[in-house]
Parts: sequence; structure tokens; C-alpha cells
Amino acid sequence: MEVEDRLISPGRVMIVRRLLLLVLCPLLSLPASAQTPSGTGSLHGTVVDPSGAAIAGAKVIVAATSEIKTTSTDHSGGFVIPALPPGPYSISVEAPGFDAGAARVAIAAGEDRTVTINLRIAAVRDTVTVGSGRLGSHEPLEPRLPGSYESIDRAELDRLHAPSVNEALRKVSGVIARDEEGFGLRPNIALRGLNPTRSSKVLLLEDGVPLAFAPYGDNASYYHPPIERFDAIEVLKGSGQVAYGPSTIGGVINYLTPMPPAHPSGTAMLAMGNRSFVDAVGTFGSTRGAVGFFVDAMRKQGDGARDHTYSALSDFNAKLVVSPSPSQIFTAKGTYYRERSRVTYSGLRDDEFARDPRQNPFENDAFRGDRAAVSLAHHLAAGSRLTVASTGYLSRFERHWWRQSSNSAQRPNDSADPACGGMANLLTTCGNEGRLRRYVSGGLESRVRVRFGAAGESEIGGRMHGELQDRRQANGDNPTARSGVVVEDNDRRAKALSAFAQHRFSWRNMTLTPGIRVEHIAFERTNRLGDGGHGVAGNTTLTTAIPGVGGAVNIADRAVLFAGIHRGFAPPRVEDVISNAGGLTELEAELSWNSEIGVRARLRDGVRIDATWFRMAYANQVVPASLAGGVGAALTNGGRTRHEGFEVSARADALPGHAWTSGAYARVAYSYVPVAAFRGMRFSAIRGFETVSVTGNRLPYAPAHVGSATFGYAYSTRADAFVELVATSEQFADDLNTVTSTPDGQRGLIPTVHTWNAGLNVRLPARLTLFGVIYNVADRTYISDRSRGILPGPPRRVQVGVKVQF
Repeated sequence: MEVEDRLISPGRVMIVRRLLLLVLCPLLSLPASAQTPSGTGSLHGTVVDPSGAAIAGAKVIVAATSEIKTTSTDHSGGFVIPALPPGPYSISVEAPGFDAGAARVAIAAGEDRTVTINLRIAAVRDTVTVGSGRLGSHEPLEPRLPGSYESIDRAELDRLHAPSVNEALRKVSGVIARDEEGFGLRPNIALRGLNPTRSSKVLLLEDGVPLAFAPYGDNASYYHPPIERFDAIEVLKGSGQVAYGPSTIGGVINYLTPMPPAHPSGTAMLAMGNRSFVDAVGTFGSTRGAVGFFVDAMRKQGDGARDHTYSALSDFNAKLVVSPSPSQIFTAKGTYYRERSRVTYSGLRDDEFARDPRQNPFENDAFRGDRAAVSLAHHLAAGSRLTVASTGYLSRFERHWWRQSSNSAQRPNDSADPACGGMANLLTTCGNEGRLRRYVSGGLESRVRVRFGAAGESEIGGRMHGELQDRRQANGDNPTARSGVVVEDNDRRAKALSAFAQHRFSWRNMTLTPGIRVEHIAFERTNRLGDGGHGVAGNTTLTTAIPGVGGAVNIADRAVLFAGIHRGFAPPRVEDVISNAGGLTELEAELSWNSEIGVRARLRDGVRIDATWFRMAYANQVVPASLAGGVGAALTNGGRTRHEGFEVSARADALPGHAWTSGAYARVAYSYVPVAAFRGMRFSAIRGFETVSVTGNRLPYAPAHVGSATFGYAYSTRADAFVELVATSEQFADDLNTVTSTPDGQRGLIPTVHTWNAGLNVRLPARLTLFGVIYNVADRTYISDRSRGILPGPPRRVQVGVKVQF
């Protein structure tokens, strides 16, 4: 075994230098304005509330028969749209907390038309947690949240045409999004150097509602909605997490689905590409009087990143919004997701990867997943000072994964059976294992916000949540079996009561927001096969308090300085605290103290930069012993660990808030985590090395450098092209920091990787857009993961398509 710390290498220094150059040079050289071509006109507008105060971050859509242009208002409520052909235009404006506004104007050649649009206050369309389920606001500097916050809006998602959520999230600083099968079906997401396996160290929400099938008892992502469902993505880190939960360790990612449009409208999109890729999406919605609706449907299919892998997805969503009075709104939503995939769970051994990195010996492995979910939300504004938001939610997820190997140490998992004997009979007489799971999760959550004028505001809330896991394993007697002998039959449950309270004190340009969250969780586990079939059961409870405080200072509406500290918490899984025999184990909850100091600043109009220093000091971090799933898998108490570093994100447009005006634009995200190490007395959790100290070693799957840089140019409304660099530095796969790959491929260095992406959008008359994207332009073959054996990253993906708006 060779052990070496190579995370301070000249190659990584070069990565830092290149990323800094990519950030600074374009940001300082971008033009502050664009010229209006001759023969066209321009539109200057201001959006204000009933008192005449400016509304920042309002979405403005200017439309004609063959023109649609979208922008957002700046901090003074203004917007500018140049290069408009002569003719009549309709203007629609939307902003959180206000009813939609509309106007009509006619623009002549050479005319510089001005317009002021007044929006009426809609009491229930309040800000952060009310209405759409947002965590933060549209305002450029987000003055309300005392912590790190970034978002990706609809315009950027449309420009990217990202094949999965991984590509979109890499535009946010501090985010690690590790590929698995190439479709983003089970993404591995983490923040600030935490282990991304199964996204277990991040809280995933959809419209503010927990997205995981068991967020309290098994926070793992074997299901994830397709990116086509989303209208925007928010990422929240810092002390603001105490308002959510249960996990407050790494951060919160909130996916926002579209709200009903003000007028009848919809889209149709079709994309095709190599590796049998097809993606078809249709949407439609409208609002009439007090009732609005939005529906969308998607079908996506194609080959995975390895041989003999294929996935077919269907996704359906419907949202109904009813406002019976100006002071309240009901939102009902239903979703259904269906996946049928031919995909294996096991990675490759070292010799297999050397022979053919994209091979898949287990061509009969198959995954079937179905998820249905409903939610009903009610938002009430009792005057201008009190708002109440209540949401009930329920989901059912069923997955069956039949496979002949769960990790690279199994070749195959049925090799001990004389009828199998080994890989030579894999496709004939070897059996398989069916991991059969059913999850039911639901709850009721309510939040109350009280405003005290200049003195600030208070928010309190509570949640009742319950979840059921029905887990079985059946061993089949042939490679394609879909039934067999039941060898595992578990009922696992978690019931939770939680509450939080926080108050935001305000003094002129300063805010201070202390808060606390309390979680009480009851775990139950029943092994139905135990005690000769009579069953054995065990139970335990966990109660913890999660305090936090954050502050912010607004400096001349050009920068917000923020700082905060909070308790990081993540509950253990049911299976990790109660054994199969009904006894209690010694695995503890994850606990840490997380702190950060940062700034959100506008260097000039159209140029924004966010920078944050952070530290996560764990009293106990739960880490995998070696594998994720499969025989020998175990989570262990990692004890004291520390993560420390900084992250920076920057974006610039030729004109402020304009995604489709002439000029260059850029978005850069970079994180540096020099410290991600075991502290205190710690010995290896790997079998055979239990007496080897790993104190001071680098934590597994914690790259020191992660970054992306996107640079593009938009020519008026007609065309947009971009190139993008994504880079991740080397990382270790085990607590021993092993460099040379082991024969099973599960341990060893994961080398530095960087890939290039590119895209082009061309907007034609009749509201038609043609687009093309290439991900992994150079078709690099690289190692993405070793947790179950070596997994290769996705190969080159070329996709072209057409989108029409109506």
C-alpha cells in the first residue's frame, strides 16, 4: 500500500491561477452598455409599488408577434431593452409580493420610449417562504438572508440546456455534483468539501417541501426529479438553514417549479443527440380571474455512460392556484415520475477499467422506479403585518433494483452458488438480488411571520412528519429473475416533531437574526424474519436543539457584508441506530459548528461578486467505512473533523439583468478547501487496517479545488454562444489516503479532471429557438467515483433541438 498526500501539488496551483485569470480578466473588460442599432428603438422602464418605491428584481417580459425579450429590474427598479424593431409591444411584469402588471406601448424607429409600471401589493404573494416556496428573494444583493445564497434563474437554465441537474449546480460556488450513470437520475451532491455520496449531507427541497423519500430515516437520493421540471434553483448555506431541516450540515438546495402565467402560454421542446438521446417537453398554463393552472409533461431517454445501460423517464406535473380573496391563496400540486432503466450498481475493478473503462459486465441489471406526490398549501395575509403559510405533503416512492453485483468485490454476488461458480456463467446460470423498496413520506408544516415595522420581524414554525420504509431483498435463481427467496424483510419508521423560531432585528442598514430549531425523532425498526419468523423490533428516540445567529450590513446598496454561526445537525439512518436484531448501535448523529463570513457586492451595474470564508468544525462526522451499499457497507463515527476554506462566485452581463442583449457575459464559481481532515484520535475504518492512525489525513471525496467558468456572447436577441470549463482537483477515496489503485478499484487516488462544454442558441421569428450543446467536448475518459468500484464520467454528449413558445 502506498500512502501519500499529493493535494498540495503544482498541478493544483496551476488550476487556481487559471481560474483566477478566467474570473478577473473578463469581469474587468466587459462593456457597461450596448449600442442600439439604427432603424430600431429602445425601451426604458421603471417598476414601482403603490408608494412609488422602486421594485428590484422584477421579471419583465416584452413581447411582439415575433419578438420576446426578458429582463429583470435593477436595484433602482429600472430596466432597459435596446434594439427593438418598430411596432406595438405588450409588457408584463411579475415580482414576489405583488400582482402581475401589464402595459402596451408602440415604438418607432429611433425612438427611446420610457414607461412606468405600477404594481399592486398582493398580500399573500409574500417573499421568501410564502407563495412559490422560495428561500430567498429576487433582489440582486438578497439583503434578508444572513448567509451565503446563490440562485440560477429560468433564463440561465434555458441558455444551458443542461442534460441533468449536475451541470446546472456546478455553476454555484461550493457545490460538488458527482456523475454516476450519466443521466443525473441519482445525483451525488454536496457542498464545501463534504462527501457527495447519495446527496446525504445536503437538504433537498422542491418548492420548500422535503424532496427525499425519507429525509429523517434515510436521506439518500435514489430518486431525483429531472431538471426540465424546474423554473429556478436556490442554494442556501449558513445560519439561515435553521429555518429548515432536519439536516443543517452542508446546505439547502431548493428547486422551484413554475407558477401559472398571467396569460395563456406554453412551450414545446424537442432535443435529440448521440447515444440515442431524445428529450421531449411540453408545458401550458394560464390564469383567469382568481384561478390559475400550469401543467408540464416530459419524456427523456437514451444510453448511459457505460455499455449496456439505458434509461427512459416520464415526468408529469400539475399545479393549481386559487385566490378566493386578495388575502389568501391555495396552491395544489401533483407530480408523477416513472423510470425504467437498464443500469448496474457496481463499478469496475482496476483491471476491468484498464481493459475497457466503459464496459458493463452486468447487462441484465435493471432499475424500476415510480414516485407520486401531492401537496396542498394555504397562504394567508392577515393585514400587512401577519402572514401564515401552511403546507401538507404526501409522497409514495417504489423502486426495484435487480442486480448481479452491488460492488466490485462481488463478481458476481451469486458466485458462492455451485450453479453459478463465477463470471463465466454470469449470463446463464448465475442468479441475482432484488433490492425491493417502498417509501411513504408525509407531513404538515406551518410558518407564521409577524412584521414589526422598523423593529424587524419574527418567524416561527413547526412540522409534523412521518415516514415508512418497507425494505425487502429477494434472491433470484437466474440473471433475469424478478422474484425469488426473501432474505430480508424490514419495516423501518421515523416520526418527527420539529419547531423553529427566529427574529430579525433591524437597525438602519444592519440586521441581526438569532434563531433556534428543535428536532425530536422517534425511530422504529422491525425485522419480520427475526426470531424464526415471529419478528424482532427495536426503537429509540433523538432530541436535539439547533441554534444559530447571523448578521448583515448593507453598504450603500452596493454590498452586503454577512456573518453567521449555527449548529450543524443530521440524523442517523434508522438502520444505523437499530440493528437487525432490534438492538441499539453506537452510531451518533452528525454534529458540527458551522461559521462563515462573506460579502455580496455589485462592482458596477451588471457585475456581481460573492465571496465567503467558511469553517465546519465537526464534533462527530459520519463517514463511510469503504463502500456505498453492498456487502461490508458501513457508516462509522468519524469523530472530530474540520472543513475550512473559501468560495467565490462572480457574474457579469453586458447590461444589468439582461440575458439576451448584445455583449459578453460571464459566470464563474470556485471553491478552495485546503482543510478537510480528521482531527483528534482516529483509526482507519477499513478492514485489516483498524490499528492504523488516520489523524490528520484528508477526508475522502473532498477535493481541494472545484470550479467552473462560463463565458459567452449574446448578439441582440438573435443568437447566444458560450463555452464553459469545469475542473475538479484530485481527491482520495478512503481514509488511508491510498494513492495506488487497489485491485477492486474502490480505493486509490481520483486524479484531477477538467472538461470543456459549449452551446449555441439561435432565436428565429415566430418565437422559435434552435439550440445545440456539447458536453465534454474533448470526450475525456476520467474516473468519477470509486465508492463501489471505478465509475467513469459521462462521455461526449452532443444534443441539438428546437423550442417554440406560444
